[in-house]
Amino acid sequence: MKLRPEQLSGQIGKDLAPVYLVTGDEPLLSEESCDLLRSHLQQQGFSEREVLHVDGSFSWEYLLECANALSLFAEKKIIELRLGSSKLNKRSSEILQQYLSNPSPDNILLIIADKLDGGAKKSAWFKAVDKSGVIVEIWPVETAQLPNWIRQRAAQIELQLNEEAIQLLCDRIEGNLLAAKQELSKLSLLFPHQVVTADDIVDAVSDSSRYDIYGLADAALQGQPARCCKILQVLRQDGTEPPVVLWALSKELRSLAAIQQAQNSSQSFDAVCQRERIWGKRKPLARQAAQRLSGKQLNQALQHCAEVDKIVKGMATGDSWLLLTSIALILSGRPLAL
Repeated sequence: MKLRPEQLSGQIGKDLAPVYLVTGDEPLLSEESCDLLRSHLQQQGFSEREVLHVDGSFSWEYLLECANALSLFAEKKIIELRLGSSKLNKRSSEILQQYLSNPSPDNILLIIADKLDGGAKKSAWFKAVDKSGVIVEIWPVETAQLPNWIRQRAAQIELQLNEEAIQLLCDRIEGNLLAAKQELSKLSLLFPHQVVTADDIVDAVSDSSRYDIYGLADAALQGQPARCCKILQVLRQDGTEPPVVLWALSKELRSLAAIQQAQNSSQSFDAVCQRERIWGKRKPLARQAAQRLSGKQLNQALQHCAEVDKIVKGMATGDSWLLLTSIALILSGRPLAL
C-alpha cells in the first residue's frame, strides 16, 4: 500500500502493518513521518526500539536474529532499518523477503531510505513491502507549492503571515523545509497573536545575534565593509560552504543590475522590486546600493562570482574566500585590490 505523508496518520489509526517503508529526499517530511510512526507504535506497546544501520559491513542475517531474539525488557519492539542510499543485492533482498514472509506480530519493521530509483521500485523486495505493508513516498515541495505549504505550517502553530512575508520566507529558505520550520518557530515566539509582515521578518534577521548569509547581504547593501568581513570570517569558521555564500551575494548583484537596467529604461522601481522579490525595508537599501555602485563595479563583482563558481567546481585554482570577500566589499562600496 502506497500513501502520501498526510495519509499516514489515518492509516495507522485503523490498523497496523508489519512493515513500513519511508522513502524520499526531503529530510523534514521523512523524519516527521517516522516520528509519527514511532509515537503511535509506542502507544500500542512497542516500547523497545533497535536501530540497524546498513553499510558495507552490515550483516543482513542479523535482521533475522534481531527479529527472533527475545527481549528482557519489552514484549514488542520496533526494528528500525536505516538503508540510506544503500542498494540491496540478491542476498539481502532474499533475507528481507524471508522476514516479510512470516513477520512476528511482536515486531514492526520500519525501513528508512533515501529516494529509490526505478530499478529499486521494480525489485522483488520492494514489491514484497508493498504487498504486506505500507510505503510512504516523500516528494519535495515544489516552488509553486511552497507558499501554501508555509501558510499551512504557520496556521498549525497559530502564526499569521501576510503575503509579502510568505514570499520573503520562500526566497530565504530556497526550498529547505527544515530551515522554514525553524524560521516559523522563531517568528511565532517573536510575534505572537499578530500578523507578521515582511518588515517584521527583516527586523528579526537584523536583530539576531546570529551571523548568516542574509546578514552578510544586508551589511553589503548598507555599505558596512567591516561587518561584511566579520560575517565572512564567522561563516568560514562555522564551516559554511563557499557556494552558499556565493548564492547570496550573486543574488544581490543580479537584483542590483536589474534595478540599474530599469532606471535606464524608465521602468517602475516598485515593479522591479516585485519581480526581484525585494520587500519592505530592503527596498530603499537596494535603491541606494544601485545608485552607489557603477555598472562597471557590478560587472567586476559578477566576474568574481564566475571565478568562485569555477574554483568550487574544481575547474580553476584560487582562494574562493578571498574572492567572496572582494565581492562583498564591492557591494559595500569598498572594493579590495586583488
